[in-house]
Amino acid sequence: MTTDSDQEPKRLHVLLVVILQAHMNPMLRFARCLASKRVHVTLAVTETVRNHLLHRTNLFTTATENSMIDFEFFSDGLTAEFDRDKSAATFATLQAVSAKNLSLLINTFSTKKTKLSCIVFNPFAPWVADVATEHGIPCALLWNQACSIFSINYRYHKNLLNPFEFMECPGIPNLQVSDLPSTVLPSTPVHFRKLISDSARSAEKANWVLGNSFYELEREIIDSMDALVPIRPIGPLVSPFLLGKSEADDETSDSAVHVDVLEAEDSCVEWLDKQRPCSVIYVSFGRVTVLSQKQIDNISTALKNSGRPFLWALKPPAEGSTRDSGQLSRDFLEETREKGRVVTWCSQEKVLMHKAIACFMTHGGWNSSLETVISGVPVIVYPEWTDQPTNAKLLSDVFKVGVRVRINGDEEYGVVSTEEVERCIEEVLEGPRAAEMKKRAMELKEAATKALEVGGSSDQNINKFIKDISARSL
Repeated sequence: MTTDSDQEPKRLHVLLVVILQAHMNPMLRFARCLASKRVHVTLAVTETVRNHLLHRTNLFTTATENSMIDFEFFSDGLTAEFDRDKSAATFATLQAVSAKNLSLLINTFSTKKTKLSCIVFNPFAPWVADVATEHGIPCALLWNQACSIFSINYRYHKNLLNPFEFMECPGIPNLQVSDLPSTVLPSTPVHFRKLISDSARSAEKANWVLGNSFYELEREIIDSMDALVPIRPIGPLVSPFLLGKSEADDETSDSAVHVDVLEAEDSCVEWLDKQRPCSVIYVSFGRVTVLSQKQIDNISTALKNSGRPFLWALKPPAEGSTRDSGQLSRDFLEETREKGRVVTWCSQEKVLMHKAIACFMTHGGWNSSLETVISGVPVIVYPEWTDQPTNAKLLSDVFKVGVRVRINGDEEYGVVSTEEVERCIEEVLEGPRAAEMKKRAMELKEAATKALEVGGSSDQNINKFIKDISARSL
């Protein structure tokens, strides 16, 4: 917490606003980056996010031990038990009450004589731009998805891209409707479409738009936005462990670091240590995706038929989820007992960086996409919704580090056949382009590391951002 006893002069003071737990990791990593450059950072998080943080002792302690990073909390007007995903009215409540309480928090900094130099927010809190304007404080939008998604959303908002016609979007060749983020399609709920529009408008209000990517990864897309709303990549905002700088942290864990979780992590690494280099298929679909029984059956059969070792992080549905999750059959578990390992949790960072991993089968969320790029691991993408279809297009056709599963017209919506999963495994590991995919993955890994090094493209953009803030603070 910020205290009056802190006597160290801090010329620049940046407020980072987080309203959802899912967006905490990129913001915290950006906070650490700014703090390393002697910028005083306050993370303003909702009380709901605070409750989650208090259960993640390692993450919270590590952040608060940094003298340049403080935490402050404000209410979004809803109780901790309220399901924020179920009600469309929630968005209006969140904006109205959160804006009022954040404004009150900002006022306290004036009384403490710790003037704010800038306020940073993400696309799910576009109202923060209006709060910043009311207080006369410069603001920045930290786009926590691909710069390509920012380009598509903004062009769609400005009627520069029509999903019902042939689409041209710089940097994404042969863009099809199936490649678009689901948030721009007619099936998207009205409140989500409004959120996308509000985010586009907030980008125009912001003094800076920063991206969780790096220039070398999305060069053409980034350049194409200069004439519209420039976006400056400052990433990848990933765990330092993936960049070879420290041990893996607990940021990606869904819960506290209990002994059983640590034992599961150690068990996974010990099992990987016994496998041949570049032999294991790693499968994980993140914290949100819930697989149906048919999806699980087809994937498991394909893994068994491949004859290759695999590690599958199959997480149970979130508490309160209304979707039924499938289960692995006893026969599959018994037949693959010597070849595979199924767990409910593992440290994705440690797994992806392990020499035994040959490829990663993922849903294609942007965090996982960045992590596989930075790890130099080829990918099989099985997208479902939001930004995942576009990320799949990027990984397969633009970055050229993997393949995307194809859904045939005869298949149930969202279900990929066993044969298609087998095809993808074969193509990534043994196909004509397998060696080129691996080479490209290693090239992007090197480029990502260089981008964050002193003088790298992202480091330069961060320094420019700090310089701009400093100039406005004089």
